[in-house]
Amino acid sequence: MRNPYEVLGVPRDASPDELKAAFRRLAARHHPDRNPGDAEAQHRFKEVNAAYQLLSDPQKRAMFDRFGSAEGPFGRGGAQPFDFSSFSQGIPLDGLFGDLLERLGLKQTDRGDLRRELWVSLEEAAAGAEKELTYERTEICGDCKGGGSRDGAPSRVCPQCAGRGRVRGPQGLLPLVVERECARCQGRGRLVTDPCHTCRGAGLVTKERTIVVTVPPGVEDNTSRLVERGGNVPRADRGPGDLELVLRVKPHPVFKRSGDDVVCSVAITFAQACLGGEVHVPTLDGKGKLRIPPATQPGAVLRIKSKGLPKRVTGGRGDQLVEVRVEVPQTLSPRGRELVEALAEELGEAVQQPPPKTFVEKLKDLFG
Repeated sequence: MRNPYEVLGVPRDASPDELKAAFRRLAARHHPDRNPGDAEAQHRFKEVNAAYQLLSDPQKRAMFDRFGSAEGPFGRGGAQPFDFSSFSQGIPLDGLFGDLLERLGLKQTDRGDLRRELWVSLEEAAAGAEKELTYERTEICGDCKGGGSRDGAPSRVCPQCAGRGRVRGPQGLLPLVVERECARCQGRGRLVTDPCHTCRGAGLVTKERTIVVTVPPGVEDNTSRLVERGGNVPRADRGPGDLELVLRVKPHPVFKRSGDDVVCSVAITFAQACLGGEVHVPTLDGKGKLRIPPATQPGAVLRIKSKGLPKRVTGGRGDQLVEVRVEVPQTLSPRGRELVEALAEELGEAVQQPPPKTFVEKLKDLFG
């Protein structure tokens, strides 16, 4: 026989009136008098009738809820074989053993933990800062103090668990009886009759919370820290979970981070590359100076000591690495062109390249 709750299309905590209404509706639909000659309808009618007969009997229903069978944990014919074929239907191991592991203390239930990101600039990550973070979390309703009832209205004992907040029943395919939280009262043991208008009987509301976060100097991107009791309140009778705070460092338009060092690039003139000199460069501390050695080649990397990020383990600061780019003038005056040509001649460089040879000229050179 199929699960009688599935046959009638009702939840496991359905009341006797709900069972009767579902039975009458399905029985009228599949009655043999309304479906003459339909064998499927007759089978369905018998199935609906058998399901209602089981669930309408309090003793049989309690036996089924506890053991998955109206005849007890082993059925009529003794112990039933384990159906290993059910594994091929995608039943997860967590669903099979979840409640058992929870009772043994090996499974984590919903603790109300949250995870949020806090973005900081590279300058804030280097120097350290205090940042405000505003986020939403569930808290106990201030009007009903978590009870869920309006103005102190009385509640009634949950008929599903008889006020215990826990029910016993079979676990998956295993011949085990486990205890779990009552789904009807959510483990409270009582049902709200006159719900609070603010939380609608849940006992919990969503509120914004603002905290001040201290960003330590030299913090790296994607660093996590834990704010204890900063998460959601999962239930009115439980404390809040923890908040996992992930610090993220925004990309910088000038600098890139490489460990404790920062990397940037700076453009210098052709004359500065040849003769050397001193140029202004940006640093995390503001404007700084960089000495350019004579004969600096394009792409050379120069180092400014202790202008990087703080070293959180060994102390001190990293360096700033500056990649040199040589800018070539886009336009030259006649006088400037003469000077560049004179310099090229002085250096023995050919300014004018001979025109490329034609294919016939290349053949003549090849064959003499």
